[in-house]
Amino acid sequence: MCQEKKEKSRLSFSILSLFPGYFDGPFRESMLKRAQESGLIEISLIDIRSYSEDRHNRVDDRPFGGGPGMVMKAEPVAKAIRDVKEKGSKVIYLSPQGKPLTAKLCRSFSEENHLILLSGHYEGIDERVIESEVDETVSIGDYVLTSGCSAAIVFVDAVSRFVPGVVGDEESVIQDSFEGIGLLDHPHYTQPRNFEGRQVPEVLLSGDHAKIEAWRRARAEENTKMRRPELLKKRRD
Repeated sequence: MCQEKKEKSRLSFSILSLFPGYFDGPFRESMLKRAQESGLIEISLIDIRSYSEDRHNRVDDRPFGGGPGMVMKAEPVAKAIRDVKEKGSKVIYLSPQGKPLTAKLCRSFSEENHLILLSGHYEGIDERVIESEVDETVSIGDYVLTSGCSAAIVFVDAVSRFVPGVVGDEESVIQDSFEGIGLLDHPHYTQPRNFEGRQVPEVLLSGDHAKIEAWRRARAEENTKMRRPELLKKRRD
């Protein structure tokens, strides 16, 4: 995915999937594209199917014990992981059964050198390869996707933001929702001052930075209380 570089990237992602073409668009746009071009991150795509020894390149089979769907076989998945694994690599399995992907966890992952993202498909992956090869199982939410590809994109995007230099204004990363004071973000406004009769709050035009900061803090607390009240409870605890 990335152009060749003379020096190793700050953070490397290796995404193991059955559909590497799925990622063509998202990683070739905006900040992630620039981060790759500048050598801050590196993203490589690995086709698990290429590690199948089946003459038809099959990587799945019916589950033992019966039930719907297919399960990804252990052999090709294990081979793919071992082929790209380096000293210090961390293997992440993206699954609804994992720990929630939080801002704190993203920051922690951004400090690693090499993250191997295992993108599941069908009914899941043979548990034996998860037990033997996976370091952590991570979930992007309490819902099920058609594949782990979307989850891998979310993971790369969320973690990359914490790599120094990826976001132009690093202060914005600190001030974002779930960072800093642990509240949702406050409302934002820009030109024009009057949009269809809706005015920009006067305090933001006052030039009084202390009042602006107090207003933003109050709006952030209101926003959190209305939309995510459990976050306020977590802060009190």
